[in-house]
Amino acid sequence: MSENRAVRRRSVVAGAGAIGMLAACSSYGDDGSDTEATTASTPATTETTTGTTADATPAGTELGPTSDVPVGGGKIFPTEKVVVTQPTAGTFQGFSAVCTHQGCTVSSVKSGEIICNCHQSHFSAADGSVVSGPAKTALPSKTVTVSGDAIYLA
Repeated sequence: MSENRAVRRRSVVAGAGAIGMLAACSSYGDDGSDTEATTASTPATTETTTGTTADATPAGTELGPTSDVPVGGGKIFPTEKVVVTQPTAGTFQGFSAVCTHQGCTVSSVKSGEIICNCHQSHFSAADGSVVSGPAKTALPSKTVTVSGDAIYLA
């Protein structure tokens, strides 16, 4: 009888270990981005294309009109998990909207900073670099293009 209890305990412990291993392999975002410990530490940069011909429609997902992104500010597109900023007039930058600290979606863009309200990480709206933590790595860049008055995510 005591042998059966030992086997059951081992099964429970082994099962708990397998669940722990699965949890350790999971990630916070489903966009393929890594957590803070494995994300590159270089500031994010984005190639921006502006003023392409009105007849050509770029490949990618249309996010919305350029008028939705104020100069010196930005707009978060939660469905696409991207934040688009316009640090200077006519220059649009794209970054992942998934915070590199613990995977929350950033919540606002104010005064030239992208802010994550989960733990108060602040990132530069110009290049995605960390302004203040607890995040230690920049927001990954996303390629955005402008065609006419529309912004597209490549």
